[in-house]
This record gives sequence, C-alpha cells and structure tokens, in this order.
Amino acid sequence: MVNPVFLIIVPLGFAFSIPLFSLISRKIVKFIPPLSMLFNFIVSIGLMPVVLNKPVVISLGGFPPPFCISLFVGPVGILFSALIALVGFLVSIYGINYIKDGDRYHILYLLLLTGATGVVLTGDIFNLFVFYEILCISSYALVSYLGEKPAVESSVKYLIQGSIGSSFVLIGIALLYGKFGTLNMADIAKNINSVSQMYLFLPLILFITGFGIEAAIFPLNAWLPDAHSSAPSTISAILSGIAIKIGLYGIARIIFTIFGISSILYFLLLLGLLTLLIGELSAFSQKNIKRMLAYSSIGQMGLILFAISLATLHSIEGGLFQIITHAFSKSLLFLAAGCMIYKTGTMEISSFEGIGREMPLTSLGFTIGAFSLIGLPPFMGFGSKFLIISSILEKGGALFVLFAGIVLLGTVIEGAYFFKIIQVLYFKKRKSEESVKLQKVPVSALIPMFILVILIITIGIYPGIVSGILKGASSELLNKVQYINNALGR
Repeated sequence: MVNPVFLIIVPLGFAFSIPLFSLISRKIVKFIPPLSMLFNFIVSIGLMPVVLNKPVVISLGGFPPPFCISLFVGPVGILFSALIALVGFLVSIYGINYIKDGDRYHILYLLLLTGATGVVLTGDIFNLFVFYEILCISSYALVSYLGEKPAVESSVKYLIQGSIGSSFVLIGIALLYGKFGTLNMADIAKNINSVSQMYLFLPLILFITGFGIEAAIFPLNAWLPDAHSSAPSTISAILSGIAIKIGLYGIARIIFTIFGISSILYFLLLLGLLTLLIGELSAFSQKNIKRMLAYSSIGQMGLILFAISLATLHSIEGGLFQIITHAFSKSLLFLAAGCMIYKTGTMEISSFEGIGREMPLTSLGFTIGAFSLIGLPPFMGFGSKFLIISSILEKGGALFVLFAGIVLLGTVIEGAYFFKIIQVLYFKKRKSEESVKLQKVPVSALIPMFILVILIITIGIYPGIVSGILKGASSELLNKVQYINNALGR
C-alpha cells in the first residue's frame, strides 16, 4: 500500500519544482500537472478497497492520536481524492495547448489541487483550514490569470468574500480549541456532547458561513458568476468541478462528524432548496454561456446540500453521486464551452448559432454533459437524481412530497435553458453568411472531453461501478462513533 501522504507530497513537490524543470525545458512543464494527477488517481483507486475495509490513519510528528498531526483516509476522503485527481488530470490535459507560457499557471493549478486533496484527507481541523487556504488563495490568483480588467475585478471580489469566509472558519476553530484544547477532529467529536448546545451554536454558524461562501450557497454566492466567466475555461472547470464541492465537504464534515447536530438540518434543507431555485432561475435568464453554467452550478450545489441534509443513507449516497455527476458533467460543459469560445471569440450564446455543424464533436460533448445534468437516461445524472428523489419520498408525508416537487421543478427549469442552447447549436442558422473564426481547436482539448463522455455514459449504464464507494462514504458520514474509534485507533 502506498502511503496516502504521497497524495499531498507529490503534487506539492512538483508545484515547487516547476521553476527547476522550466530551466531544463519549458515544454516539460505543461506535462507535470497531468503526471502528478495521474499518480494521485492511481494511488486513490488502489487505496479504495483498503479503506472500504478499514480507514487508514497516518500519524505525523511522532505522537499518537489525538496529539499528532493526522491524516484520516476513509471512504469519503478517498472518494473526493480520486475525483479531484481524475478531474484535475483531464483538465490539465485540456490545458496542455490551451495555456501558453504558463509556469505560474501550472504552479497555482497544482497548489489548488493539493489544497483540495489536503482538505479531504486531514484529520486535524487546523490543517483543514491550512489546506483550505491553499486552495482559496490559488483560486483567487488563477481567476485573474489572464490579467484582463474583468478578471482582476472578479478575483478581488472573490478574494474579499473568500477572506471573510476563511476568517469565520479560523474563528470557529479558535473557539473549539479554546474549549477542548485539541485540534483533532475525532477527539473534538468525542467530547462535543460535554459542552452546552448554546456554546456550540456560534462556531457552528461560523463554519457553515465560512465554508458556505466557497460552496456558493445562497446568499453567499455573489462571487461565483463573475469568477467563472472571467477565468480561463480550465479554471472555470476546476472551480465548478472541484473547488466549490470542497466547501460542501467542509459543511458535511463539520455537521456530521464533529458536531453531530441534527437540529440545523431542516434549516439547511430549506437553504438548499432556495439555492437550487435561485441558481436555476438565474441561469435561465443568462445570455453569456459561462455565466449560465456558473449559475447552474449554484443550483446544483443547492440540490446536493439538500440531499445531504436529509441525513439518510440513501440521500447522502444520492448527494455524493450527484457530486460525481456534477464534477464530470460540468467539467465537460465548461471545456466544451471553452472550445466554442476559442472558435468564435465570444461568450454570447447567440453567437453559437449553427456551430453544431462546424464543431460536431464539441457540440455533442456539450449536449451529453447537459443531458447528464438534467438527469436523462442513460447518462449518470439519471441515477443520481433518481436516488435523491426516491430518498425524499422515502421520508413520507406531504411536506417531503412538496420538496420532491420543488426538486423536479428545478430540473424542469434546468432542462429548459439547456435545451434552449442545444436548439441554438443545432437548429438555428447563422444570421450572416460569415463563418466563425477559423481557429483550430487543439486535439489535446478533445481527448479529455471524449474521456468524460465515456465516463458519463458508462457510469450511467453501470452505476454499480461507484455504488460501493458511495455506500461506504455515506455510512462514514452518518456513523460518528465508528469515525471516532477509527481515527483514535480504537
């Protein structure tokens, strides 16, 4: 078994070695992120059967838990680690010829993915914050990478809101440390019931607000549409496919593992539904393709938050399945949109009229990504949405039937704006006789889109491929006692 600490050390080491590789050959540098993420993906897949049997706890610093710095590699962590590595690998292949002279870009890209991986593997709440900050700071810089005025403005907006969120998380950590005298998440969880619920209310709200900003939960999502529309398409794909889900991971880990508080779940249910509807309605009114996809991501985060907040094995399994669906489908959509933007030189949806005939493969990839997000069979989105809807109805009662209706309404709105774009791509002719700019899309940009299409269809037809890890991850989140025992070596 490869030590899970290499999942953090390898991409971090490669990030800081890029300037050295650049001295040897600038052509080598663009292949470092794909190699790093391929290594992480292979290691994560290799660890899955191990952690499904028993989570792996790595103690660093020479002390036993809870006094050491620890990594806790369970089903949830390894699921997210594999997802981060796979999406990071595919997007980095897309960027091989998409990003020019990108030493700084590749360093920040690897740091973002390292931070995301560290967040999902650490068993120490302060190191969770440290890795979270690495992710956020790298994201701020990458949003403004192109150096254009809208990108810089979006980055500053993101920086301000993200810094406020990070401060809330840090204050919440300080309050917990002041009360329990430890930073180990399992040790805090073990003793959490010894403290008055009133005392826990403030740090809980700070954590939810802080991580909610990165997760783009309403009303904390103002940064996301501008950031996604201004960033390079590769970074839009990573922000939507990976970064905002780390915020959701933080909320889930804090609520289920550390606090174990169920009284706030109804509030999060309603917040998830509100985020879903506002995101989908906002996406419906957009004329800019990347802003539309950004608002769509907000709606999807609301759906996932709602599913996780139902707090049943099936609902959490459905929410985690939807995270995978969204990561693959939205990454595919942003990469396909990036090719269309590269070809036409504009982000306006109206400029893509008839482009389905000029870019058949890219348009087909966009269509499949859209169908998957809507939840049409045989794509993987059907399985994840079906699991969420069935878990709502399992709850029983008129209220949950109403909730299921609202989720389906969000899906109808989502279908409406995606079908509107598909109509533009395939069924509308260009208003002028001029063709779009003849900029050839690199072949390296088509490879990751093809792989994502295969994954979406394959998992849609054979959902059993991921069902084992999803069941293990949902059980881990709900079984707080088992988490504590595993993390503290009992």
